[in-house]
Amino acid sequence: MTSGEAGIDGLDPDRARAVREAEQVESARLVGVDEVEFLGLPDGVLEYGVPLRREIARVVRRYRPDVVVTGNHRETFPGGMPNQADHVATGRAALDAVRDAGNRWVFRDQVEDEGLEPWGGVRQVWVAGSPVPTHAVDVSETFDDGVASLRAHRAYLDGLGWEGFDPAEFLASMTGPTGSALGVTHAVAFEVVRMTWD
Repeated sequence: MTSGEAGIDGLDPDRARAVREAEQVESARLVGVDEVEFLGLPDGVLEYGVPLRREIARVVRRYRPDVVVTGNHRETFPGGMPNQADHVATGRAALDAVRDAGNRWVFRDQVEDEGLEPWGGVRQVWVAGSPVPTHAVDVSETFDDGVASLRAHRAYLDGLGWEGFDPAEFLASMTGPTGSALGVTHAVAFEVVRMTWD
């Protein structure tokens, strides 16, 4: 949604944008993602509403996915820590935009002017970081790739000022307990929202 330009206190947003985009592209590459698209919305001040739903519906119509993965749309993370406003707005808008994308009369300019046909084929939305998970995925074999991916965000992690931060320990603190519940070493929990009645 954004380029994370408001995420490093000691770095001007214009410089942070370039650094964070480069880190994200490298982070994605390390886990096998070939394409990262930045929508360029302003970091730190996203608001849930029609403009945000419109941007996400456009992407859904363009890529026509069966499953959409988004961040936590709930007010808290697991354990009760408050969620970030951008995350809440994006997650909530993603859920609604998936439905919007399938309705030709919602954002009809995308259909008529941009040639983006409606897409109602999203069957599920997988919400990462939800305090009410319903499913989990075994990531034991790819855990080290995830650690490398997080380490690729070096400027961001340094900018947080968390002395002694260890990406492997941080990820294991989340994937370990979920993995134990699933009977594996590492797992990631998701709240899976069904978008169809069947």
